[in-house]
Amino acid sequence: MRDAFRFAVGAGVGAAALGAYLLYAGPGDVLERATAVPTSALALVALLVVAEALADGIGVWASVRPLNGGVSLPSSARFALAGDFFDTLSPAGPVSSEPIMARFFSVATDTGYSEALGVRGVAKYAKSAAQLLVSTVIAGVLLLGGPVPRYVLTLLGGAALAVLLAGVLLVWGYGHLSRVLVAVLAPVVRRVSALFHEDPHGREAVSDAVERFWTRAFEFRDAPGLLGLVALGGVFEQLLTAAALAVALGGTGASVAFLPVLAVVPLPQAASVVPVPASLGAYDVLLAGAIVAVTGAPAAGAAAAVLVVRTLSLLLALGAGGVATASLRGWRP
Repeated sequence: MRDAFRFAVGAGVGAAALGAYLLYAGPGDVLERATAVPTSALALVALLVVAEALADGIGVWASVRPLNGGVSLPSSARFALAGDFFDTLSPAGPVSSEPIMARFFSVATDTGYSEALGVRGVAKYAKSAAQLLVSTVIAGVLLLGGPVPRYVLTLLGGAALAVLLAGVLLVWGYGHLSRVLVAVLAPVVRRVSALFHEDPHGREAVSDAVERFWTRAFEFRDAPGLLGLVALGGVFEQLLTAAALAVALGGTGASVAFLPVLAVVPLPQAASVVPVPASLGAYDVLLAGAIVAVTGAPAAGAAAAVLVVRTLSLLLALGAGGVATASLRGWRP
C-alpha cells in the first residue's frame, strides 16, 4: 500500500511538472516544433537512439565477464535492451530495474543472484562516475568561455564528488554495511523464501550471500581493463544521447553547440529518485531545463527535442526491449 501511494505521488508530481513546463513553454509551440522536425532528422535521431541502446551492451559484456566468462556480445546487446524495458516499466525506473535484471544475469552465467548484483552494482557506479566526470570537465572548460552558468558546473561537480565519496565510503566501511544489510534482510528473506522452500533461508544464508556480493564487487580490482571498458561504454552512450538531442534540436529550429548538450546529459539521472517508471515527467523537465540553461535554446524548442528523443527511446525500450525480455531465461522463481 505504501509503495502504491509513493508511486501515485511520484506519478502526480512528474505529470504536474511536465504539464507546468509545457504550459510555460507553450504547448502549441512545442507541438508545432516537434511535428515540424524533418523526416531525415527524425531518421537520424532514431538511428542514434538505437545505437545508444545497443552501446549499453559494451558495459553489460564487461561487467558480467567475471561471472563464469560472462555472455556473448549479441547476448549483451539483448540484455541491454531488456534492461531498458525494465527501466521503463519497473516501479522506480533504473533504481528498481537492476535488481530485477540481476536474476536473469545469474541464470545466464550460472552464478548466484548476489554475485550478479555485485558486478552490476559496480558497473552502474563506474558508468555514472565516468559520465559525471566527463560532464564536469566539459562544463569547467566551457565556463572559461562564458556560455555555461556557474551553477551548472557546481551541480555537476557536486554530483561527481558525491559519487566518488560514496565509493570511498563503501570500500572503507563495507564491513559495517554488511552487518546492517544482514540484520535488515535476514527477516525479509526468511519470510519470502518460506513461500518457495520447505526449509526457509536463515541469517547464515543471507550473510553468505552478502559476502559473495562483496567478493564479486572487489574482483574488479584485478580487472581494471573491464572497469575501464564499462566507463568507456557509458561515455559512448552519453555521446550518442547528446548527438540525438542536438539533431532533434536542430530539427526544431533551435540549433545549438554540441558540447554544452553533452555536458548536461547525466544531470536528469537525479530524476530516478521519483518512483515512476522511466521517470516520466521529472526526467523530461530536468533535461529540457538544463538544455535551456546551458545553450540559451528556446524553451519550446528544447521541450520539443526532448519529447522527440524520449518518445523514440521509450518506443524502442517497449518494443525491442519487450521482445528481448521475453527471450530471457530465469522467469521461474
